[in-house]
Order: sequence, then structure tokens, then C-alpha cells
Amino acid sequence: MDNSLVITGVICRQPDRNESPAGIPHLYLVLEHKSMQLEAGYNRASYLRIHVVVTGELSRQSHNLMQGSVVRVTGFLNRHQSPSGQAKLVLHAQRIEILS
Repeated sequence: MDNSLVITGVICRQPDRNESPAGIPHLYLVLEHKSMQLEAGYNRASYLRIHVVVTGELSRQSHNLMQGSVVRVTGFLNRHQSPSGQAKLVLHAQRIEILS
């Protein structure tokens, strides 16, 4: 089954790094996307913020990401549940390109 997403946006919060108990590095980003999209022949403003998780070697390679960086992220969507039980969609990065 297909599950892929490519999105361009600005990192709108300072990235957060940590390591799992197994020693796997994680990088957490919040990406803000703003664009105009064509829908049924009409322009529609599109705005969203999405949480991005970068894991393993890609996390190590992404040490130069910072708030304000414009990036294109390719990855897959997954459901994450907070300790309070609230669910949200999270983008798991498989590739990150820094655009500026």
C-alpha cells in the first residue's frame, strides 16, 4: 500500500534532538507549509503545520537544520499518540533537502 508525502516548508521551531534508550538518535521538527493550490478550478490557500521525526543516520546527517531553514521532506505518515491519548499524524522523514 502507498504511503508517501513530499512537502516543502519552513522549520518553525528550534529542532529538538534526543536518543532512544537503545541509542538511536531522533530529531524532531515542526514544519510550516503555506501555498496556493488549485482545487476544482479555484485557488485555495493551503496552510498547515506538521511534526516531522528524523531517525537514525539521517538524524545525524541533519545536524545543520535550524529554525527558519526551508526544506523539502520526503517520507511517510504515521499515527502518534501522546501520553494523554491524543492522536496526531506525524511525518517520518526518509529524505531531507535544504532549500535555503
